[in-house]
Amino acid sequence: MLEAFRSGKFDAVEVVNEVAERNFFAFLRAQKLLQELAASYPTPRVKEEVPVWFYLAADLALRLHGRHSFHAFPFVVRSGGLLSLLSPEQAQRRVEPQTRDLHLQCTGFNDKNHYERETPCDADFLRKMARDTKVEALERWFAQVVPIAMKKRRAYDREGIFIGDGSYLFVPDNPAYEDSEVLWFDEHNHPVSIQTVSPELRSRLTRRRCYKMVTLLHTNRAREFFYYVGARVVRGRTHESAVLYDMVEGFVQAVGHGVMKLLILDRGFLDGEAIGHCRRKHRVEVLIPLKKTMDLYVDALGLAQSPGARWEDLPAPPAPPPPPARPEPIERREVKRRRTLEERRPPLTPPPRRFVMGIHNLSTWSSCPVPLNVVVNREIDASGEEHFWALATTRQWDRPSTITELYGLRSGIEERHRQLKCFQDLAAFRSRAFSLITHQVIFTLLTYTLLQWQLIRQERADLNRKTPPRVRDHLLPAAEQIALYYQQCFAFLDVYEYQEILLTLEESARLKILQKTRELRRSMYELPGPRRGPP
Repeated sequence: MLEAFRSGKFDAVEVVNEVAERNFFAFLRAQKLLQELAASYPTPRVKEEVPVWFYLAADLALRLHGRHSFHAFPFVVRSGGLLSLLSPEQAQRRVEPQTRDLHLQCTGFNDKNHYERETPCDADFLRKMARDTKVEALERWFAQVVPIAMKKRRAYDREGIFIGDGSYLFVPDNPAYEDSEVLWFDEHNHPVSIQTVSPELRSRLTRRRCYKMVTLLHTNRAREFFYYVGARVVRGRTHESAVLYDMVEGFVQAVGHGVMKLLILDRGFLDGEAIGHCRRKHRVEVLIPLKKTMDLYVDALGLAQSPGARWEDLPAPPAPPPPPARPEPIERREVKRRRTLEERRPPLTPPPRRFVMGIHNLSTWSSCPVPLNVVVNREIDASGEEHFWALATTRQWDRPSTITELYGLRSGIEERHRQLKCFQDLAAFRSRAFSLITHQVIFTLLTYTLLQWQLIRQERADLNRKTPPRVRDHLLPAAEQIALYYQQCFAFLDVYEYQEILLTLEESARLKILQKTRELRRSMYELPGPRRGPP
């Protein structure tokens, strides 16, 4: 690009900002990811009039802006990040001389338009493409093709920690929502059977229409990233256990053994045969809490309460780092504020003391074909009352406390669900068609995963714990750059580098660039040709 520009050859030049969307698509372009995902996307179209890779990019751009309605596509295109994937011949900016309004002129990908085109493709095309895509094929593509692409680019952590979970997606009580079901929920949004609830407690229950989302997530001990590698949307009454273990089966078949090494689950996925299958066939260790009604829990608790039981102290979580040094007047005000708060608030109860005990090779659970190791946790509060709970795992350990610490990672997936529901409108469905509902969930999780991966590659893992809108705030325009385009290639230069090149050009090259610049400036303020339809 620089050699061509120094000889006076270029197609277009513009000033761009380093914004999140442009960097996001530059990252996908550098990884050559869009074309790879598009090659195996389950498109419902026999004839490809709009490239599948652009359809994927347009959908990712909508989710990146937090928009789920396809009607927002024309406004998202104007932000410029998506246009960085197209050449200047395919999309150009124009300024109306009288009003100075900026609008787009796009050639599109076919000759079927009867009006002047202002977007590379129609927003209704995106909606129909998403609606017609088969749900099962889309979920399979997300759970197998995307993990394969990430494995090729070494995106997985060597420790191989994965977390499975199920979550409810609530919708308005409208039976037009396809395949939705109505369930009773308590005040904590946990489903309950109304027949098993006493009459005096039934007033606290809420009847809500919902779907169930089952997800498979990859993370590491430091919680630096959260990659969704599988997701399915099912009816509210569907049990999540079979759905999750089927996703695990598909993931291992896609990426091979050795990527998933530890699977952390909650009590809803207790299935002895499936746990044994994961351990024996896929060499995946499972970590899961036990129900207190299980014989395995009763036996482990009996051994833990025996006179010869050896308990170990569970170390307290590390204290947060001290705040940075502040000026002395501010520090004095902070000390005074804390003293006032301590005088007003009631005395705090000390945290409970925690102990753990490990028991190896228990085979009480007859439906599980492999022996399990159990870690019994004991908590003693300030009043002296004891609370017990147990974790079962097929994994061996040096210290049982490491198992309890690993299970603490499971709360991370709950925080991901909360962020996506509250700040990304994951469950704010604009359509009642089940295919579009599933499409919204899949592409929201895909965009979230790719953005997390981009931040990891750019060594900005500290942003991955923040909400999506806060991430966008941190990635707002930081610097201006000059973008040069020539023969389907582009280059970014800072302002001073661009100015230095101009000032050191030879005379013949300078005259060529001057002539081309004048032509581009005139075309910038020229309106397109006559419209082929009403204005």
